[in-house]
Amino acid sequence: MAAGGLKEVDRRIKSVKNTQQITRAMKMVAAAKLRKAELRAKKARDYFEQIQAVTRRAVSKGGAQKLVAPRTVQRKGFVIITSARGLAGPYNANVLRQAVAKMQEVGGKNAAAFAIGRKGRDYLAHRNIPILQEFLGVGDDPTLHQAQAIAREILQQYLGGEVDEVWLTYTKFINPLTHEVRTLRVLPVEEPPAEESGAERSYVFEPDPETVFNDLLPRYVEVVIFSALLESKASEHGARMTAMDSASKNADELIRQMILMRNRLRQAAITREIAELVSGAEALE
Repeated sequence: MAAGGLKEVDRRIKSVKNTQQITRAMKMVAAAKLRKAELRAKKARDYFEQIQAVTRRAVSKGGAQKLVAPRTVQRKGFVIITSARGLAGPYNANVLRQAVAKMQEVGGKNAAAFAIGRKGRDYLAHRNIPILQEFLGVGDDPTLHQAQAIAREILQQYLGGEVDEVWLTYTKFINPLTHEVRTLRVLPVEEPPAEESGAERSYVFEPDPETVFNDLLPRYVEVVIFSALLESKASEHGARMTAMDSASKNADELIRQMILMRNRLRQAAITREIAELVSGAEALE
């Protein structure tokens, strides 16, 4: 019985050590990818903020009146960015929880989704939430070409009347341990906040706000999607690195506990053998 117990504990220790090697390797890979993803995300932020500001101010000057005519909102589309793989802690769960809550809050029964990432697609399909389009091949290094393809499909459905509003849920990268899930309205473009109204006087649109807006709208949607992909990918790598680090530490603690158990079993076996030897010697006397 003791020998069998020792073998079982040794087998479990070996299994946990093998798993720990995998989690440590995954942590190192995620950390290497995170450095590149973080740099790309930070570089894209300034451009995103500037094109967002210019586009909103063009709208406030009347640039969107002909291209995007006022209409009754009947169906809202939600662009939801998740990962293609798991093992990233609560990363995907946090995104999907907020996205579904927002869909229920502002979209109701007429809400539909643009799913970016396999995890989000599977989650939405399992809950019978309508999926307008799915994009599954983004990879670890999102490209502008991929963002343009996604933005083109979203803009086509919006201008074609398939959806009347487009919302975006993604994860903003703050640091490897902190990521903030955000939801914003992409289309129709909102006017600038009241605190930015003073800055509008410094803008002169040539030839006119409408022409500027017509040219900016596709680029604006592309940049919003591309920036969100970069932020989400950096957040995913950070979440995976943190999750694998936690898993490695938990494996250390589990190994320590099993080594103590193995030592107790060995000590019990030795004590029992000594007692049997002493009993045998006394019987011979």
